[in-house]
Amino acid sequence: MRLFIDEVGNSDLDGSAEDDNVRYLSLTGVTTSVERHRRVFEPAAEAAKALIPGHTPQNPVILHRREIMQREKRFACLNDPELRARFDTALLDLIGQRKYIANTVQIDKRAHLNQYGVWHFDPYHYCLRCMIERYVLYLRRHKLQGDVWIEPRYKKADKKLKASYQRIWEEGTEHIPAKTVQAYLLSKDIKFAEKKTNTVGLQLADLLAHPSARSMRFVRDGLEPPNDFGTAVAQVLIDSRYARDPATGRIAGWGTKWLP
Repeated sequence: MRLFIDEVGNSDLDGSAEDDNVRYLSLTGVTTSVERHRRVFEPAAEAAKALIPGHTPQNPVILHRREIMQREKRFACLNDPELRARFDTALLDLIGQRKYIANTVQIDKRAHLNQYGVWHFDPYHYCLRCMIERYVLYLRRHKLQGDVWIEPRYKKADKKLKASYQRIWEEGTEHIPAKTVQAYLLSKDIKFAEKKTNTVGLQLADLLAHPSARSMRFVRDGLEPPNDFGTAVAQVLIDSRYARDPATGRIAGWGTKWLP
């Protein structure tokens, strides 16, 4: 199995105390088998990318949500309403008709800072810890093993992330002992891969991350979501793709998790 992770936001705590634009950080994970990724996800992604002029195996289109929504760079062609409608349908087919498990862990950094003061966890690594716990428990339930892939950020942050992941593997967490983590994670090293390498799982995580995080905030704050593509993506997750409590079907705490 493989867990692909993408983020929305950053770890800045000081700014979150006053600025609502940087208040939240979330990690979204997509869990699927390596074989399904190769056999199912890659062809489905190709079907969507083939709609974008100039896409070839040698010069592939990389699915990046911000560029798609802003119709920038290679996605400027989506200013054509007919092409945009066909492309949206292809993306929803990729998101909704393929088997995978989605999880989003989101932290309200302002609440986190107020609750813990100087004795706080790094928000990014706090979210990662919760994400890995859910992944390991999933692997244990299904008697599987897997690894974790993520897009690199910058050298210093990646070094800290690698050390944090290794610490989870070597020491476990307060909820899962190290021997359990090591039994189900194939390596103590997290795998870095850039989206430009055309790793479809990372591109899928990118497409899901913002709609999922935004939907969680709408639900928490009792707000009506807008009628847009992001809401359509979030509804697919709610209907069929978020992880659920096997006994009750509950999503909260499984497919979605709020911190602190």
